[in-house]
Amino acid sequence: MHSRWICNGFPVMRAEWIVPDWPAPARVRAVSTTRTGGVSTGAYAALNLGTHVGDAVESVAENRRRLYVELDLHEQPRWLKQTHSAKVAHLNGHAPQRSPTADAAVTQSSGEVCVVMTADCLPVVFCDRNANTVAAAHAGWRGMAAGVLEATLAAMQTPAENILAWLGPAIGQLAYEVGDEVRAALTRGQPLAELAFEPSETGKWLCDLYLLASQRLQRAGIKHVYGGGFCTCTEHERFFSYRRDGECGRMATMIWLIP
Repeated sequence: MHSRWICNGFPVMRAEWIVPDWPAPARVRAVSTTRTGGVSTGAYAALNLGTHVGDAVESVAENRRRLYVELDLHEQPRWLKQTHSAKVAHLNGHAPQRSPTADAAVTQSSGEVCVVMTADCLPVVFCDRNANTVAAAHAGWRGMAAGVLEATLAAMQTPAENILAWLGPAIGQLAYEVGDEVRAALTRGQPLAELAFEPSETGKWLCDLYLLASQRLQRAGIKHVYGGGFCTCTEHERFFSYRRDGECGRMATMIWLIP
């Protein structure tokens, strides 16, 4: 059961977190939010964390405040301006701007939170076995085709055999129909990626983002990949989904090191 708190006289469902089930070191903290636990209404109900989707500014601010309090964060996450690129922001306490334009972030600094927002795209978090470096990547089909996962691994500057990866909530294959151009972009130079596509009844393709990401990570030498198995599109009560609803909120997947 979820507990409840009072906000402006009304009970609000307490947030539900998804905590990765992976053998990360004790210093590593990671979590994915769901749509429960906030004050946003309508298409953005309830824990929308995106400021760019049309939700009331004060609602997003309150949702983010609750996030910081519930997770006992000493620093606010370094929210990114995501553009479906392969650009990685190197944080480490000295990024030149509060919201870097990037689709991944990496840090070695304790307390600094790497975060990506999604509503169907695949969030991936990384850590090394010695708890020296953590990273988060936003991997929709465009970012994956551009090489965002490989760019994030390179930015970690850590031997591949020491890296763990966890795949967060994304759209599942049975709900993710794409055209020939998407399939071509994701299979170019990646022959095994054809296994991630099944013909749909409409003549298009059903795309498995989880398999695509796992293949790319394994090709990069990452042997320890966890997570997957969610579907943001079909789990309506739990997740936001742009494919399902169009106008909707955004969830956050974040990772950080504690002292």
